[in-house]
Amino acid sequence: MPAMSDEARALALEAARVADQEQASDVVVLSVGSVLDVADYFVIAGASNRRLVRRVIEEVETQCRERLGQSPVRSEGVREQEWVLLDYGDVVIHVFLEEIRGFYEIERLYGDVDRVDWRP
Repeated sequence: MPAMSDEARALALEAARVADQEQASDVVVLSVGSVLDVADYFVIAGASNRRLVRRVIEEVETQCRERLGQSPVRSEGVREQEWVLLDYGDVVIHVFLEEIRGFYEIERLYGDVDRVDWRP
């Protein structure tokens, strides 16, 4: 199990770095494994417009596939580009339009979990 957890952590950190490089705002990595059975990490990022949502998601997918050999199991919201979810199993990446992120306040829902420092 530790290897899987290390792999999940590496994926979450990579996704956060790529999102930040693509100009996503307020990138956060939450360690949700202690409160959720479905994932170990959530990566949450904001984007100021739909075009940026798409760019962040596309680049995260590309870099995680190229650098780590991982592709999402499923994705949701790609057509609407307001809240896109990439599900990698142990890692779920959420990229929100900023006003949608403010409405759902997902970080507040998981306010009791650890935040992971993803910056190098």
